[in-house]
Amino acid sequence: MITKQLVNPQSIAVIGASDNTTKPGGMILQNLVSGGYEGTIYAVNPGTVTRSGVKHIKSPDLLEKVDLAILAIKASECVDVVSKLLKQGTKAFIILSAGFSEAGEEGIKLEQQLVHMINKANATLIGPNCIGVINNQYKGIFTTPVPEYDTHGCDLISSSGATAVFFMESALLTGLRFANIYSIGNAAQTGVEEILEYMDETFDISRDSRIKLLYLEQVKNPFKFLKHASSLVQKGCRIAAIKSGYSEAGGRAASSHTGALATSDIVIRALFRKCGIVYCSSRDELIAVASVFQSKPVQGSNFAIITHAGGSAVMLTDALSTNGLNVPPFNPEKSAVLLQKLNPGSSVGNPIDFLATGTAQQLGEIIDFCENYDEVDGMAIIFGSPGLFNVKDVYDILDEKMHTCSKPIFPVLPSLINAANEIKDFLAKGRVNFPDEVNLGKALANVYNAQKQNFEKAVLPEMDVLAIRSVINTASNGYLNAVETSEILKAAGIYLADQVLLKDADQIILIENRLQYPLAMKVVGPVHKSDVGGVILNIINHNQVSQAFTSLMAIDGASGVLVQEMITGEELYCGAIRQGNFGHVVICGLGGIFLELLNDTASALAPVSHAESHAMISSLKAYPLFKGYRNKVKLDEVKFADIIMRIGALVLIAPEIAELDLNPIKAEADKMIVIDARILVEKNR
Repeated sequence: MITKQLVNPQSIAVIGASDNTTKPGGMILQNLVSGGYEGTIYAVNPGTVTRSGVKHIKSPDLLEKVDLAILAIKASECVDVVSKLLKQGTKAFIILSAGFSEAGEEGIKLEQQLVHMINKANATLIGPNCIGVINNQYKGIFTTPVPEYDTHGCDLISSSGATAVFFMESALLTGLRFANIYSIGNAAQTGVEEILEYMDETFDISRDSRIKLLYLEQVKNPFKFLKHASSLVQKGCRIAAIKSGYSEAGGRAASSHTGALATSDIVIRALFRKCGIVYCSSRDELIAVASVFQSKPVQGSNFAIITHAGGSAVMLTDALSTNGLNVPPFNPEKSAVLLQKLNPGSSVGNPIDFLATGTAQQLGEIIDFCENYDEVDGMAIIFGSPGLFNVKDVYDILDEKMHTCSKPIFPVLPSLINAANEIKDFLAKGRVNFPDEVNLGKALANVYNAQKQNFEKAVLPEMDVLAIRSVINTASNGYLNAVETSEILKAAGIYLADQVLLKDADQIILIENRLQYPLAMKVVGPVHKSDVGGVILNIINHNQVSQAFTSLMAIDGASGVLVQEMITGEELYCGAIRQGNFGHVVICGLGGIFLELLNDTASALAPVSHAESHAMISSLKAYPLFKGYRNKVKLDEVKFADIIMRIGALVLIAPEIAELDLNPIKAEADKMIVIDARILVEKNR
């Protein structure tokens, strides 16, 4: 819960205040005073504090009621001070102090005491172990730089105070501007979910920033996060985020194909896609995406590159084209007139290279040409300086055209030393700079692709819910047997190839009148059948069936043998795995033995909508197979999308399903048949 006293306090007490600005309590005072806070500031310290603009108080016991308390004292002293201030009516706390849950058992106990007291009083806690808060009312951080508040700037929420500082240092040099900044530290009571909730419920499009940047170390409540992040996106906000700590593999890496694929990064990416958040993997990438956000919207995928540096243009072209955007060639007849206005040796094919001798006037002519060229949706302009002449007139015309053109213009001004003063003047006009052209190319692609993710609400396909629940209710923990698996999939509307389960050689006669040769036989038990020689194909007679059965049952861990008719087709895969508070993640991709080798997969949080399922399929590197790659028969994308949606619905109906694998699914133009399926049930979790 975010209280009004945190957002707009009429009085602030700094507990542990100091005249020494090398200490957090001293720097907080300086930033509050120099930041123009208009309320009353109390500097609480048993010693002397002489800073002008504040009232010195020797003890929290002597304080009048204050709205917000900022604590810069030892962790062991915080519980007692907070208890006293709560009794006096304080409703908001920012605890800068470290030494809480990040420091071991004693710190965990202290943190829990604080949260209990503050929750009981319906107050707000930011931190502990954070750098503070910046908003339009006060600059409550103990670090530098301290950005000027800009309504059109970015809101930043960061789990790490140091990372927030590093981010602001780099971002301010590119011209990025900031509005509200929340350093949440340990997020003992107030995490990213609660701040997004507040931003969502109080959002005013005429007043609030529409750009939200997140650096996350954990997502405690994924569904709350999803609700408010997606709501903000639907209201016109744009969100980009980094989630650190994604290298840890999923907890069931050896239990199934899906478990091996479902790393925490897969889960976070699925959550971000569901929200409409642009996923970033570094500070530079986040800054570049935020700078694209602060530019005019990208409406299409075709870009013109304007440069006097050929190498940079090539790198940007590569970055755009390899990430799904286009640098289309210009019509020679249309561009011939432009070429006449440029210096000899210039090129207008796109990229447009008007050479190191190009002038500001020529840049203006090129921009006007691209502005009026229908096949161009945006422009990237690369213009540095060798240090031989002043480029201010070039940057001035660039600024003018960014005002007057309807299409977005993205400036790449890489000469951070030779043109330092000119770039500084350019940024002072409210512009941003992309110092690295490759980062710009990736950011443009990320933003453009995220804009296309406008998924409708998932509508669950019709399924036999009673039959599904009947199997789940009577099943024991562990993998379902072949009969139970078949019943579940049939009730879910997913077609499983006809099969016979053999556990004894005497049962071989069962297949004679049911299946037609050639047959496939697969061991039941081991997860990776191919690794242990557990699949035998093209069996054409009774003797071969007997021999194959004996061979497969001799494999360690074998509990039976499944016999199916041979079915041809490309091999696809679909699965799902339960991931704690995130619910289930549905994963699809190329199947068979290449699933984990190629790792060509896409993921989404269940339930999966029609648009999401098709977006998953089209994002696969193997997607050309669905269109008839190299004269091969086209695969049925609609049927595969239907399987993905049904798996997403099945795990909602039966949340006891911990893992599910359909691998392979044999696909041809007119069929989509599951060949092998495994379903793991874990109840009471």
